[in-house]
Amino acid sequence: MKITSHGAAQGVTGSKHLIELNGYRILLDCGMFQGRRKESDYKNRHIPLEPETLDAVVLSHAHIDHSGVIPVLGKMGYRGRIYSTCATRDLCTIMLLDSANIQRRDAEWLSKKKQTYIAPLYDDTDVYLAMKQFVCIPYEERMEVLPGIFLTLQDAGHVLGSAIVCLDYKENGASKRLVFSGDLGRKNLPILKDPWEPSDADVVIMESTYGDRDHDPIETMEGELADVICRTHARGGKLIIPSFALERAQEIIYALKRLEVRQAVPFQHVYVDSPLTVNVTEMFRLHTECFDSEIQQLMAKVGDPFLLNHVQYVRSAEDSIRLNYQPGPAIIISAAGMCEHGRILHHLRNNCEDSKNTILIVGFQAKHTLGRRIVERRREIRIFGKNYELNAEVKVMNAFSAHAGRSELIEWGKRFGINGTRMLLVHGEETALDALKSGLEDEGLSDITIQQEGVPIEID
Repeated sequence: MKITSHGAAQGVTGSKHLIELNGYRILLDCGMFQGRRKESDYKNRHIPLEPETLDAVVLSHAHIDHSGVIPVLGKMGYRGRIYSTCATRDLCTIMLLDSANIQRRDAEWLSKKKQTYIAPLYDDTDVYLAMKQFVCIPYEERMEVLPGIFLTLQDAGHVLGSAIVCLDYKENGASKRLVFSGDLGRKNLPILKDPWEPSDADVVIMESTYGDRDHDPIETMEGELADVICRTHARGGKLIIPSFALERAQEIIYALKRLEVRQAVPFQHVYVDSPLTVNVTEMFRLHTECFDSEIQQLMAKVGDPFLLNHVQYVRSAEDSIRLNYQPGPAIIISAAGMCEHGRILHHLRNNCEDSKNTILIVGFQAKHTLGRRIVERRREIRIFGKNYELNAEVKVMNAFSAHAGRSELIEWGKRFGINGTRMLLVHGEETALDALKSGLEDEGLSDITIQQEGVPIEID
């Protein structure tokens, strides 16, 4: 077996891991690079994979850094199947179409700036063609995807439909298993079930996003959110929440619903200003089979968990623009989560200089993104080519994170320490990778490699 990572190796975007096994080539994830625009655009347009030689693609989940260049793969000649859970397939339909719209707008802007035609990375037609290649597999169902290679998807508890990928195969007559963690979720996370706990594997490809730190306890999440809401409300300000459209936005809305039921926060209007978030929330309503017992119990008592008494789901650009003139107090939840594109940029531009307002960061912010610069509390931030003073309060709440923290990663990883499992660490920045490797070694694991981009690893 040979494993080569073409993304999310010593970094956290562009997840692509090529498995060469028994004469077949299987790609785990096909994600988009995000961060430095020029560098990311080049990598997204030039996938070093020879896609026409691939035999299968397996998606762990629908986040764009794991699925976002699937249409490019098709443009480059891939005609095989794309395996995922049913929820991931349905989410990819709207996530990839939204991404195509972003690619079109970015290409139009660049074409105008450079006064020459710049083609978008892909368009709607490319997405529609890619969706025809999807084959959905329910959790825990074992399927032979290639001769002698069996795929099982287990619940990763990270986002709706997210999966831990298990490949069972024979090598030199011996039965073996490869496990790819995808992005691992957290125990007791609102809405979703806990991540599946494996027992053993011969090879593990494991994410390391928060390998160097733990999150605040989930139990503190609603109390912290209520404090931020009350504090900003008392100032008459707006609470601006950049949020990933998939999972994070729904978790925030669900937390607001629970606070509303308890009458723990003052009245104010809530605006969910993201057509993608609106569409993704509809997908949540279609896939309640992924929900845990807690949210199902609340649904039995109060109905739709994503419908607040004073919430407006904003679709049109005109309604979004009107929010610029909406006085506080108010809560605005908008995409994108790392503040690199989308309507959130307009809300940040219009509100970051007012000290009455609060910017609430609830997700991981990669290097070289506007979100990271906000987390670092830079004196000025650049939006649409212009500098703005960052006077608004900045609050970071990592309790909302859908990623397992350091302790949870170690707890999951040490399950493989019994029989000399070969472990490859991916999807993390340098400090996180080093810290997780050290932590796993302290638990008795010894055969651990930090995967490098483009460097093949031979597995005996």
